[in-house]
Amino acid sequence: MATESAEKLLSPVLSAFWDEPGSWTLETYRAHDGYEGLRKALAMKPDDVIAYVKDSGLRGRGGAGFPTGMKWQFIPQGDGKPHYLVVNADESEPGTCKDIPLLFANPHALIEGIVIACHAIRAGHAFIYLRGEVVPVLRRLQAAVREAYEAGYLGKDILGSGLDVELVVHAGAGAYICGEETALLDSLEGRRGQPRLRPPFPAVAGLYACPTVVNNVESIASVPAIIHRGKEWFRSMGSEKSPGFTLYSLSGHVANPGQYEAPLGITLRQLLDMSGGMRPGHRLKFWTPGGSSTPLLTDEHLDVPLDYEGVGAAGSMLGTKALQCFDETTCVVRAVTRWTEFYAHESCGKCTPCREGTYWLVQLMRDIEAGKATMADLDKIHDIADNINGKSFCALGDGAASPIFSSLKYFREEYEQHITGRGCPFDPAKSTLWADDDTTAHLEVNA
Repeated sequence: MATESAEKLLSPVLSAFWDEPGSWTLETYRAHDGYEGLRKALAMKPDDVIAYVKDSGLRGRGGAGFPTGMKWQFIPQGDGKPHYLVVNADESEPGTCKDIPLLFANPHALIEGIVIACHAIRAGHAFIYLRGEVVPVLRRLQAAVREAYEAGYLGKDILGSGLDVELVVHAGAGAYICGEETALLDSLEGRRGQPRLRPPFPAVAGLYACPTVVNNVESIASVPAIIHRGKEWFRSMGSEKSPGFTLYSLSGHVANPGQYEAPLGITLRQLLDMSGGMRPGHRLKFWTPGGSSTPLLTDEHLDVPLDYEGVGAAGSMLGTKALQCFDETTCVVRAVTRWTEFYAHESCGKCTPCREGTYWLVQLMRDIEAGKATMADLDKIHDIADNINGKSFCALGDGAASPIFSSLKYFREEYEQHITGRGCPFDPAKSTLWADDDTTAHLEVNA
C-alpha cells in the first residue's frame, strides 16, 4: 500500500482475506478460523457472552457508537415473549460503503455473529434487512445462508447446543429512511417505513411488539473475532473509549479510494498517506468523517483522531466512517445543495420540520448556487436548519441540517461569492463530481 510503517497501522480482520478466490464461501471462511468463535460462545452462558462483548468495549458501527453489549443487555429476560435480532444492512447514505463490500466479500462473518448474538439475547429468529438494489450482494448472502444451514450453523440444534436459529434475508425497496431502526422494523412488518415514537424502545417493543435488538452489519460481524481472539486482543487496538478495529470508507478526490481497515483513532492524514493522497496536482479542501449527515471538516482537521471522542471534540461525528474527500475544484455550495436534495427526496414526510424544512432548504440552496439569492437568505437557511435540527422524529432531520451548519461555519465567504458574483465561481468541468456538461458526465459514467 505505502511504506512499511504505514502498513503497520492497518488491522485487517474483517477484510483479511477479501482478495482470496472464493472469499465469500464457507470453505474459505473455515480456513480462516471461521465459526470457531461460535463454538466458544455456545460453551458460555448467554449472560456471560453479553458481559464479554460489553467488556470488550465494542461500540455500534452504524453511526451512533452505542455500546453493543449494553444494547444486548437491555433485552428483558423471562418475559415469555419471543426475542428477535434484526441486522440493519440498509446502507444508503451518500459516501457510506462499508457494509455492502463486507457482505459481498465475507458474508459468513455476519452469519456467525448473528448466531452468537441470538444465543446471547435468547432469540430464535433473526432478520437481515438488506438494501434491495444490491442484487449481487443479495444473491451471495442468500447462498451463504444456505451453506450455513447445510453445515448445521443455522436451523435446529446448532452444533448440538440445543440452540435453534432461523435466519431470514429481507430485501428492502430502496428507502434511506429505513436505515432508521424503527422505520426499518415497520418496513419489515410490511408497513410504510416511517420512524416510530419512542418510548417504547425496540428492546422492549420492537419487531411484532416483542423485544428486539437492531444492530449494524459491521457491529455483528466483529463479534466472532472478539470471542475467538479475546477481548484483551480487541482492546489492544484503538483508544480506551473507542477500542478495536473498523472499516474506513475512503472516497472522492483521492488517488486510491476503497476500504481501509484500521484501529479507531487513526487520522485522515495517515489514511491518505496509505492511499496515495489526493488526486495528483490537487489538495484537500473539505471532507466528511462519517458520511453526508455528519458536519463537514476542512484540511485543518487532518490530524483529528478518527474515533468517537476525537471527531466529536472537533465538532463532527464519526458516524459510519465514510470519509468523502473533496479537493479545491469542488464548490461547497454545489456539494451541500446535492446532499440537501437527497435528504428532501428521502424524507418520509411524517414530521413537519423535516418534510417542510428540507423542501425549503433545497429551494434556497438552488437560488444561492444560481446567484439568485440575497445575503439575508444565508441567515434564512441557517434558521430553517435550526428549526429542523433536534426537532424531527428521527436523525434524518439532523443529518440534513449538519452540512448547512458546518459549510456556513467554514465557507461562508464562498456562499457570499455566489450571491455577489451572481452565480458559482467554480468551473464544473474541472471537477469530477456532479458535473453537468456532457463530456465530464460521460467520463464519470464510464470511469
